[in-house]
Amino acid sequence: MIYNDFNGMKLSALGMGNMRLPVMEGNDSQIDVEQAKKMIAYCMESGINYYDTAYGYHGGQSELVVGELLKDYDRDSFYLASKFPGYDPSNWGKVSEIFEEQLKKCQVEYFDFYLFHNVCEMNVDAYLDPKYGIYDYLMEQKKNGRIKHLGFSAHGDIDCMTKFLEAYGKDMEFCQIELNYFDYKFQDAKGKVELLDKWNLPVWVMEPVRGGQLATLSEEATAKLKAARPDEDVPAWAFRFLQSIPSVTMTLSGMSNMQQLTDNIQTYAESKPLTTEEMDLILGIADDMIAKTTVPCTGCHYCVSKCPKGLDIPFLLKLYNEAMVAGAGDFIAPMALSSIDAEKQPECCINCHSCEKVCPQTIHIPEELAKFAKKMGR
Repeated sequence: MIYNDFNGMKLSALGMGNMRLPVMEGNDSQIDVEQAKKMIAYCMESGINYYDTAYGYHGGQSELVVGELLKDYDRDSFYLASKFPGYDPSNWGKVSEIFEEQLKKCQVEYFDFYLFHNVCEMNVDAYLDPKYGIYDYLMEQKKNGRIKHLGFSAHGDIDCMTKFLEAYGKDMEFCQIELNYFDYKFQDAKGKVELLDKWNLPVWVMEPVRGGQLATLSEEATAKLKAARPDEDVPAWAFRFLQSIPSVTMTLSGMSNMQQLTDNIQTYAESKPLTTEEMDLILGIADDMIAKTTVPCTGCHYCVSKCPKGLDIPFLLKLYNEAMVAGAGDFIAPMALSSIDAEKQPECCINCHSCEKVCPQTIHIPEELAKFAKKMGR
């Protein structure tokens, strides 16, 4: 396992993200605890010492399961991170209540790392508003040793991040952004890295394979990568890309099964940064993908909790992207839709926009579902 320095600590370069743990019968809120236990045990055996969770992951179950499984290990053997869920307006005035609940759920007395979760255009003003007391409370917890290191995650654009940094940047120690070779241009992750470099903030990475999108590429793209590095699998390229960015300190991967875990740990046995030619190759492949992709959904499921119709929005948007990429030859989306209940189809969206209020990607979800329904002839 590769380790990176952070404030005198040695952090495993690969961290265990706990947003996509194995689940039972496709229910995101029902974690397969036995499988998760095996995965965390393998992580510990393999040298992973950073575990990331959050209040809303797996319908609130991630913190409970992670806390229960990590309590079997010496507290000094791992670093635990969680986040204040300011992406949901209903939480803005509950920072003390939620923080105390999180400590209990995780069965710890302190968090090694704690973040303002998903700083973006729809919540940055609330995070900065003293009437909610979020910043003051978290700084007090840091002073009291209940937060060892404070940072923030961001899905907002550069202007939004700058606004947050100008207010709180002097007290931030790290920033977690969506960074991968697809979003390097698509979401200007390159510019975000440069902004954080100016603030001397190390980069924490989320969505390194973009919710699995970069784990499997077209035959043409795969052939190009195999020609350049015959012994490297497609998913490994996403991690090698990140190993090529000097300010990346922590890469979080939401691994859903043991195969993904073992593959990624093997990748992080050593660092193999990309050459200039290889970087041009992978970014060129991303350019081709961007031209075919319309909706930047990463499958976080925040929208699902707010949908009054109970639509599986990430799944529907995934099918929409599949339909857009495949074009006239698409058969996967119609086939998958045929297995979904009639009241869960994309045209069942009632256009209430509740989902948009918590979407990290600020996707215009009702509009995209309407486009999908129309494309499917509904």
